[in-house]
Amino acid sequence: MAGHPEMDFVQVFSGDPEFTKLLGRRDDQVNLTAAALELARDVYPQLDFQPVFDWIAARGAELQGPLAGAATDEQVLAAIVECLVHRHGVTGTPDIYDQADASFLHKVIENRTGIPISLSVLYMAVAEAAGLTLRGVGAPGHFLARLDTIDKPLFVDAFRDGLVLTYRECVARLSEQGVERRLIRRALEPVGPRAIILRMLNNLKSLYARQEDWKPCRRVQHRLLALQPADYGERRDWAVISIRAGHAAGALEMLELCLKTCPAEEREFLEQQKVAAHGKLAQWN
Repeated sequence: MAGHPEMDFVQVFSGDPEFTKLLGRRDDQVNLTAAALELARDVYPQLDFQPVFDWIAARGAELQGPLAGAATDEQVLAAIVECLVHRHGVTGTPDIYDQADASFLHKVIENRTGIPISLSVLYMAVAEAAGLTLRGVGAPGHFLARLDTIDKPLFVDAFRDGLVLTYRECVARLSEQGVERRLIRRALEPVGPRAIILRMLNNLKSLYARQEDWKPCRRVQHRLLALQPADYGERRDWAVISIRAGHAAGALEMLELCLKTCPAEEREFLEQQKVAAHGKLAQWN
């Protein structure tokens, strides 16, 4: 992975064609399943995507009969939940949030569990294989999948055994969480692949940072910076994480760039990071 702050991200991620499409903001052309698997390949470099595609296709084929017999939108979602939760045991578990594998689709399928967003992406992929469209909803705190209907949309909480929620129930749930009324409608709107991948990356970043596992954290931050190269916060975090991951030289260059635009209250922190980076370099020389 390159260490210079002004790197050519398209070249760096040339082996990840779906992620590269996100760099060009071509959401409508992105295969979300493949893009999510490209993230997993940072940790599992020999990952073969085909078994995942095959598993999803098989679930789509299983759903053909039940969906043909579904008379209502609720029955459509019930058929998907029956397939994934009751037949194949795919659901959330309380202890899964501290495991990176819970974000990686091939491990979600293997272990039959994941966090809300990875489970929702799997639901979306299986639905697509069955000829349906589920879309992701980046609701605060808990990602959902959404089925648009003639009336109000329906939502699926893949983490909670495929619990189906009405629009009204989602509004009530967000209100209970303290989300302002004026923000709730927007929070329940569908989001595209770029927003989904950003959220998956930020989940991994938070996990690795809590665990002080800086090498994989830097790989994740590299992708976040690629998606938002002008964002001050992503540049700052890239520099700080790079120092902790043992890449102080590139971090120094990025810190100099950050110091040109940083808020006044962050200047002291960035200067401290420069001292830390110089200290790391001195140890290696």
